[in-house]
Amino acid sequence: MKAEQLIVGRDLGVSVNGRQLIRHIDLEVSRRRILTVIGPNGAGKTTLVRVALGLLQPTQGKIERAPGLRIGYMPQRLHVPESMPLTVLRFLSLTHPDPDRLQDSARLVSVSHLLDRPIQGLSGGETQRVLLARALLGDPDLLVLDEPVQGIDVNGQSELYRLIVRLRDERGCAVMMVSHDLHLVMAATDEVLCINQHVCCSGHPDAVSKHPAYLDLFGAIDAKTLAVYTHRHDHRHDMHGDVIRAAREHDHG
Repeated sequence: MKAEQLIVGRDLGVSVNGRQLIRHIDLEVSRRRILTVIGPNGAGKTTLVRVALGLLQPTQGKIERAPGLRIGYMPQRLHVPESMPLTVLRFLSLTHPDPDRLQDSARLVSVSHLLDRPIQGLSGGETQRVLLARALLGDPDLLVLDEPVQGIDVNGQSELYRLIVRLRDERGCAVMMVSHDLHLVMAATDEVLCINQHVCCSGHPDAVSKHPAYLDLFGAIDAKTLAVYTHRHDHRHDMHGDVIRAAREHDHG
């Protein structure tokens, strides 16, 4: 594996009770890159993520992970019974007890004001940010986000994707997102892997959105119209999230 590669899978396949869940999939997750895995329901996205995380062994192919790889995982949704009194702070402390680390993660995703709130009373967007804060507690090299904008309106989705890109820029981690819909997420990703048990197409989101295999699966929807946020790669962010633009050559004399 190259130094920047965190996960590399070649010709991955999984069969369960004679049923082929995924087959012949190549996967690369690299530091400072955002990879989005898309596909219709039942396409094998969850299976591929479980293989990537080491929770499921492939029945075909080979997968390698960088030594000591730290992974932060954000699930699709959180189910906490109404009868269980659980504040956001207590919920986060179940993952990591260090109060300084908890405060840092809460600040990074702008949920510090929610720490004393019951987790059952949060909105969809607030809940997703809390789940993201939990995923950050272990200072991960890789963030794995399963349908991170589940239950969030379009404006909230745009804000959350901005946050994900900023976290990647500031922390230098890799991000692997899972989605069934490319239209909004394509504006915040570096690379797309479109699967339907096998790889239908992959590459830059602009190219994937025009690929015949993608159009067959999702229809010819104008992604530029729906992609409400586009990340520019001509700058970086400081620790507060402010933009630091790269110096141009003619600025040096």
